[in-house]
Amino acid sequence: MPPISRAMVLAAGLGQRMRPITDTLPKPLVAIAGRTMLDHALDRLADAGVERAVVNVHHLAGQIEAHLAARTRPAITISDERGLLLETGGGVRKALPLLGEAPFFHVNSDSLWSEAGTRNLLAMAGAWRPDAMDILLLLAAREDAVGFDGAGDFTRDAEGRLARRGAAAGAPWVYAGVAIMKPALFADTPEGPFSLNLLFDRAIAAGRLFGHALVGRWLHVGTPDAIAPAEAAFAAAGGR
Repeated sequence: MPPISRAMVLAAGLGQRMRPITDTLPKPLVAIAGRTMLDHALDRLADAGVERAVVNVHHLAGQIEAHLAARTRPAITISDERGLLLETGGGVRKALPLLGEAPFFHVNSDSLWSEAGTRNLLAMAGAWRPDAMDILLLLAAREDAVGFDGAGDFTRDAEGRLARRGAAAGAPWVYAGVAIMKPALFADTPEGPFSLNLLFDRAIAAGRLFGHALVGRWLHVGTPDAIAPAEAAFAAAGGR
């Protein structure tokens, strides 16, 4: 398989749960362990061989553009959503001409994790099998996640195929905010805002949604109170 050289990074959200910080600072620029969450995500992508990242902007967009102006690795292209926030799926649909025709990483800019000797995005790219998969998600073990108190998102079979938690009280795996997907999946998606969950559910129905387990700890930084635990987890992992 050729390396995955493109990524879509979502940095347009309002970050409402991170208020009052995000009243004046976009959430992707909140610093954790000395680097912004956006830079953590872009650094991981660069280390995995991504050459160009498309970053969408909406809330306090000028700050993000200014921050990214000096980055060269990966090269940055801005997808401007100032006029209308397009959500996790609609943002990709708008940016497809910038992403090309090959599979790409889809990354939430606040996706944060510590690593334990494994470069998770490289391992994820190595697990990608486009003949069997439409989407591959990076998954975190719910019980080991930092700052997360939800019920979990998915169950996973022996081959890595995913199913929704459904009516169960809990599920062992949480979507960690990183996916590999094919541009062709967006061919018949609606114009305007829509959630990536539409494509997840289609892939589940086709038996083609798979998950790759993160090695390390996923750090869920949803509120100001979650910043200190995330920084402590980074320190415990030696800053990795």
